[in-house]
Parts: sequence; structure tokens; C-alpha cells
Amino acid sequence: MPGLQDILDKARRVVLRKGVDAQDADDVVQEAYLRVQTYAQGQAVRSREALLITAAVNLSFDQKRRRKHAPFVRHAAEHLDAVDNAPLPDQAYQSQVRLKRLNEGIGRLPERTRRILLSRRLDGKSFKEIAADEAMSVAAVEKQVARATLELMKWMDGW
Repeated sequence: MPGLQDILDKARRVVLRKGVDAQDADDVVQEAYLRVQTYAQGQAVRSREALLITAAVNLSFDQKRRRKHAPFVRHAAEHLDAVDNAPLPDQAYQSQVRLKRLNEGIGRLPERTRRILLSRRLDGKSFKEIAADEAMSVAAVEKQVARATLELMKWMDGW
């Protein structure tokens, strides 16, 4: 009785004869093996070897069909080693210019308004916490944040 490795090797040789690339043969056999294992959990199987080889051959035919209809899909994916999410140099420069402009706008705000806005936006404090720190009502803090945001939006308009 052949061992599992012998059966897998036999299935690999069969799919290679069916025209599967050597680099893809192991993947086809592995996929076939997983499908056979899943099938065998719910069904009675007389010969796992025969089922594995049949599944591997069918998967190799499916692979050929896919390549015939979309021959470039596989090759395009192979050349994508890594995606670079870093911004382009001109985008990074524009971001730096905008940040500098925003910093100037924040510097133009009255001290208390600037402190309230930064507490809200950078420190993540709630309106209630800021109101307690500044000895103001919550509504007054909300108005300060809204005015400061509007002022900065006007300052940044066109940038």
C-alpha cells in the first residue's frame, strides 16, 4: 500500500504530463488534496488515490481554461512584489507647504481660542473637559472650536 508522499508524487507526475508548469504542480496537487480531504469528511471514499489524481487532473484543466481566457492575469500578479504607499515627492512637498500654512493660521488665532482648538483636535478632550479647564460653558467652548475651525478653513482656502 503506497504512502501519502508516494500518492502525492504520483499526482504531481500526472499533472506535469497534463501540461501544468513545474512551479504550479505542487499547488495544484495541494489544492486537490485539500478538496479530497474535505469531501472525504462527509462522503465514503473507496480510493483516495484515484480521487486525488482525478481532482488534480480536473484542477489542471481548470487552470488551463483560466489561462486561455485571461493569459496575462497570472503574470501581472507575479511582478507586483510590494506596493509602495508612500506619497510621491511632489505630494510630500505640497503636504509640507500646507502644514506650514496651517501652522501660520493657528498662530494667528487668539491664545485662548488656539488652546481650546488644540485641546479638542490634538489632545482629543471633550467639550465638557475643556469647559472645566477654561472655566467656560460647554456651549461657549463649542462656539470657540467652530469659529476657530471656520477661521482656519478661510485661511487655508485656495491652498
